Amino acid sequence: MSSAAKPQVWFLTGSQHLYGADTLEQVASQSQQIQRMLTESGRLSVELVWRPVLTDSTAIRDVLLAANGDPSCVGVIAWMHTFSPAKMWITGLDVLRKPLLHLHTQLNEALPWSSIDMDFMNLNQAAHGDREFGYIQTRLGVARKTVAGHALDPEVVRRIDEWARAATGAHHLRGLRLARFGDNMRDVAVTEGDKVEAELRFGVSVNTYGVNDLVAEVDSVADDEVDLLVADYADVYRLGQDLARGGARHESLRYAARIEAGLRRFLTEGGFGAFTTNFQDLGGLRQLPGLAVQRLMADGYGFGGEGDWKTSALLAAVKAMGTGTGLGTSFMEDYTYHFGPGMPKILGAHMLEVCPSVAAARPSCEIHPLGIGDREDPVRLVFDAAPGPAVVVGLADIGDRFRLVANDIEVVPPDEPLPNLPVARAVWQPAPNLRTSAECWLTAGGPHHTVLSQAVGSAVLRDFAQMVDTELVLIDAATTTEAFADRLRWNQAYHRLAQGLR
Repeated sequence: MSSAAKPQVWFLTGSQHLYGADTLEQVASQSQQIQRMLTESGRLSVELVWRPVLTDSTAIRDVLLAANGDPSCVGVIAWMHTFSPAKMWITGLDVLRKPLLHLHTQLNEALPWSSIDMDFMNLNQAAHGDREFGYIQTRLGVARKTVAGHALDPEVVRRIDEWARAATGAHHLRGLRLARFGDNMRDVAVTEGDKVEAELRFGVSVNTYGVNDLVAEVDSVADDEVDLLVADYADVYRLGQDLARGGARHESLRYAARIEAGLRRFLTEGGFGAFTTNFQDLGGLRQLPGLAVQRLMADGYGFGGEGDWKTSALLAAVKAMGTGTGLGTSFMEDYTYHFGPGMPKILGAHMLEVCPSVAAARPSCEIHPLGIGDREDPVRLVFDAAPGPAVVVGLADIGDRFRLVANDIEVVPPDEPLPNLPVARAVWQPAPNLRTSAECWLTAGGPHHTVLSQAVGSAVLRDFAQMVDTELVLIDAATTTEAFADRLRWNQAYHRLAQGLR
C-alpha cells in the first residue's frame, strides 16, 4: 500500500538582486548547506529537495505552480536568506495549494563578534527578511506553520518533521479512493456524514459497492494463492491448533485467506486506499472479514467498521503520517471502563478489526464464535496493544462542519490477563483522567469509532487540521471540563462567522 519512495518537500529560498551576483552565489551555497543539515539529521520522514534561489515574482509563481502540480511534492518550506521584498511573493502565495512551512533560520549558529562587517550583515539578514515574508503571509491570510531556530537544533528538526508528516497525511487523503461495501449500520447517527463536503474539504472520494461484487472476487481466488497465504499465517502468527493444517477448523482459515486475497485484489485493481464493511450486509460472504481487515490495515489501508467511512479515511491519513516510525496505528473503539480500584482506564477493542501494528507481542490467530453477523465463526488475530504514549482521534460531521476530537493517552498493560476475551484490544489511561476525558469527548460530540496511534502525536494532528481547514479540539493533561466547554462555544462562534464571510 505504501510507496517505497519518500514524499518530497521543496526547499525554497528567497533573496533579491540588490546585493549583486557574488552575494547570490553565497545565498545559494548557504541555502544548500541548510538543506544538507536538515537532511543529514536523519530525522526527516520526507526527501527535502533544494530549488534554485528565488529573486522575482515570475520565478516564485512558476515554482509554486509546479509544486501544486507535482504529485510527489507534499509541501514547501520557504526561507528568506536575505531581504526578499514580499510583494514579489503575492501572486505565488495566492496560487499555492500545498502546505507551507516558514522556516526562520540562518546558517551561522553563533555570531562572529570580532569580524562582523556590513557585508556579513547584508548577507545574513533572515532576521530582517523573514519578517517581511511573515507580514505578507499574514496580510494574505496564508495558512502556514512557522518554525524558528537553527537547522542543527533537534527541536527545530522535530517540529519540521511533524509538519512534514501532517503534509504527507493531507496529501494522501487528497487523492484517496474509498470503497464502502454496503451502507452504514442501521439507525446509527455518528457514522453518517456528508460525502460531498468530505470530497471538497479533504479530497477523499467515497463510493459504495455491492458486497457481492467482493464475493465474486473472493470466490474466484485460486487454491494455490490460498496455500501461500495460509503458509504465511503459520509463519507470522501463533496459529491455533484447530486452525493448523489437519485441524478441525483449518477450512475456516483457508476461507479467511480467500477473503483476504479477494479483498486485496478488489482494492488494488480499483485503486482504493481505504474501505468499510458492515456486519449487517455481508451478502454471500461466509465469514465477517476479520483477519483480512487486520492484515490490510497493517499494510497501510484505512478501515472503518459498520460502514464508518470517515474513520476509514482518517485512519488512511494517519497511517501515511506515521510511515517509518516503527510504531502502530489502528482502527479502535472505546468499549468499556475500569473505574477502579487503582487508576481508571478504558478498554478499547472492536468486534475483530484491530490492526496488529499496535501489538505488544506476536499475535495469536484464532477462531471463535461471533454473536452478530449471522455467519460462520470468523478468524481473527488476538493480542494486547503495546504500552506507551499514544493519541486517539475521531472525525465527526456536526452539521455545519467536520470536527476532529483528539485525546492524549497512555496505553498500559491490562491489570490482569484477559483469557476469555477473544479479540485484539488496547487498555489506556486518558489524559488528564477518565472523568474529564469522557465528559469532554461527549460534550464535543466525538465519535465512538476512533484512530489510535502511537506513531503520530497531537502536534502532528494540529498541523494536519490546519492543512485540511478542519476544527480540532484536543483533550490533554491541561484540559478542564469548564475550559473545554468554553472552547467549544468560542469555536462555534468563530466557525459560524467564518461561514458567513465565504
